[in-house]
Amino acid sequence: MGSSPKLDVKSKCLVELFTETLGSKWKILIIWHLRNHALRFTDLQKRMHGVNSNTLTFHLRELESQKIISRVAFPEIPPRVEYSLTEHGKALLPVFDAIRIWGSQYLESEGMKMDVC
Repeated sequence: MGSSPKLDVKSKCLVELFTETLGSKWKILIIWHLRNHALRFTDLQKRMHGVNSNTLTFHLRELESQKIISRVAFPEIPPRVEYSLTEHGKALLPVFDAIRIWGSQYLESEGMKMDVC
């Protein structure tokens, strides 16, 4: 499997590094869905409405090369592959908690409510 392009961190601020690493809605949703437990490809795809298999595969490979998720292939028939968060991936969970708090406060200030996922 090829690796992601090397990030040029010399001229970047840390927010830019974050957006270059996770700047896709699909990557963010993958991490969100893996927050509690490992999932198989088809389980992830079912939870991520609107993503096609090529797009999901592409983003899973990038997250794996960035060491945000791990991929474990089990030697079974039929083959089984599971994806889970690495320690780097788990370190992002407080960021997701902060995003949820911000979203809740924002909606409340606008007089709206939303089911929390």
